Amino acid sequence: MNAIKKAGGYIYAVYALLMFVATMLVVLLPIWFISMLPEPRRARMLHPVFRLWMGVYMPLIFCPVFRKGKHHFSKGQNYVVVINHNSLMDIPVSSPWIPGPNKTLAKVEMARVPLFGIIYKTGSILVDRKKEGSRRESFARMQETLENGINLCLYPEGTRNKTGAGIQPFFDGAFITAVKAQKPIIPGVIFNTGKVLAHNTKGWARPMPVHIHFLEPIPTVGLTMNDVAALKERIHQIMETYYITNQNHPS
Repeated sequence: MNAIKKAGGYIYAVYALLMFVATMLVVLLPIWFISMLPEPRRARMLHPVFRLWMGVYMPLIFCPVFRKGKHHFSKGQNYVVVINHNSLMDIPVSSPWIPGPNKTLAKVEMARVPLFGIIYKTGSILVDRKKEGSRRESFARMQETLENGINLCLYPEGTRNKTGAGIQPFFDGAFITAVKAQKPIIPGVIFNTGKVLAHNTKGWARPMPVHIHFLEPIPTVGLTMNDVAALKERIHQIMETYYITNQNHPS
């Protein structure tokens, strides 16, 4: 990386952070009011605010988001949406662009960040992975979310993919949740977030279009816990094949 490109990436990263804070402060008050509402009303009112926020923020930092596959979401049906995870940008890209209200499973540590923690808690199901009781409670809250007709947005890789290739192996949680609730799973594949905010260059970023593609839903009606492993592997293969095939030309 030459010196000009390197310096430009640091300047751009500072700009993107400043724009994030500025736009966050605009939506903080309405989100704080929404946070006091009971579920599922909270999730239903929060989603359009998130969509408006990111719909302004992403073009402001020259990273427009292009969505494909919205037609796979049927009116009156909610889903477990499973998405690949390459960057810290994935949540603000995926959750607002899922059609309809949704909640995601999130680490409790981020909820302690001043101001941002209010927003983070309001749109998430928090889990402390070090505590068994917290993990059990998060599973119960995910089931409750689905029973309330709200989508779940989950990242079955468990952590960001720092390998630079394909999609990491999946954990079972998202698939157990979908099978227990007998809800269909929609695979979602994100492109370019790992290029915008690379894991190996701290404080450096670059602008480029981001794409999120939703694929055909996979039904779970009639499946049992004995089918979870096969379901997980099937969806991993679908997503990895799609990602590898389209990563250079995601439009």
